[in-house]
Formats: sequence, C-alpha cells, structure tokens
Amino acid sequence: MTDTNWIGDWQLDPQRTTIEFHSPTFWGLAHVKGTFGGVSGSGRVAAAEDGIDVTGRLDIDATSLKTGIKKRDTHLCSPDFFDVQRFPSISVVVHSGEVTGTGWVLLQATLSVKDAQRDLELATHVRSADDGALRLQTTTTLNRLHYGVDGNLLGMMGEAVNIEATAVLIRQS
Repeated sequence: MTDTNWIGDWQLDPQRTTIEFHSPTFWGLAHVKGTFGGVSGSGRVAAAEDGIDVTGRLDIDATSLKTGIKKRDTHLCSPDFFDVQRFPSISVVVHSGEVTGTGWVLLQATLSVKDAQRDLELATHVRSADDGALRLQTTTTLNRLHYGVDGNLLGMMGEAVNIEATAVLIRQS
C-alpha cells in the first residue's frame, strides 16, 4: 500500500500550506476562525521492512495569527492566550507514520504550544500533486487548555479548537 513516490526528503512549501483553526465563542453561538500564515518545515520518508519510516517537523510562527479582526488578533497573541512574546513558535514533530489505507497515513506526532507538549495521532490524507509535490491534509480537535491557551473572558469560549491543516511538500532529493 505504500506509494514509492513518497520516498525521499521533502521541504514545506509555505505558499501552498495552510493552518486554520475554528473555535466556538459567545457560548457556542458563533465561531472564531483564523489562520497561521508563517510556516516552515521538512520531512523524510524512507522505505522500511514493514512499510515506511516517516519523520518531519512543522514550525508555525505564532505571531502570524490572523482572524480578520486586529483587536482580537492582538488579544489572542497576548499572555491571556498564546503569549507570543514568550512563545513565538508552535511546533509539530512527526516521529513515525503508518500506512492505514490507500493514500492514508496515521502520523504519530508531538505538538508543542507555549511550554506544553502532547502526543497526537493524526489521520492524514496524502496525494501527489501534478508537479510532483505531496499534499498532506489532516484535521484534529484539541483542548486548548491542555496547551495553556486559557484566556476566557466571562466563560464565552469553549475548550475545543478544530484544526485543519494542508501541508504541501516539495521533493528535495
């Protein structure tokens, strides 16, 4: 089931990569939607006896957070939420991956936000693009409190945050 076209060293294409978040607010009546525009990263896929060996890293510039409302962006970057002065980056480190179906990989990763780290399993859809790049798409739901993102004026914000990520990687070798 492993696509041998995946084997190699890969560099993230930041112009074609998107990291979006959605979080309920106003006691679930509305949603805050936003993006992180500053991203970098790389990955490696090698053949292994039992499938593939996957490693990689995605670095997100926490200061690149945008929701479309400057005052809200400033508040989300403050110590109440992401505290970007002290913690300017968010990272996802991929330790391994298991092919689970045609075009699907279950990635084992560690997400670091502020000074908190938690392991994640990310069901990821992988497709080859026309130009030979790899397009990885995943979604997950996180509890923001587990990462110290705990600002919550008058209890208006829920704890769950939905993350949608599309990473495009260009072959390096």
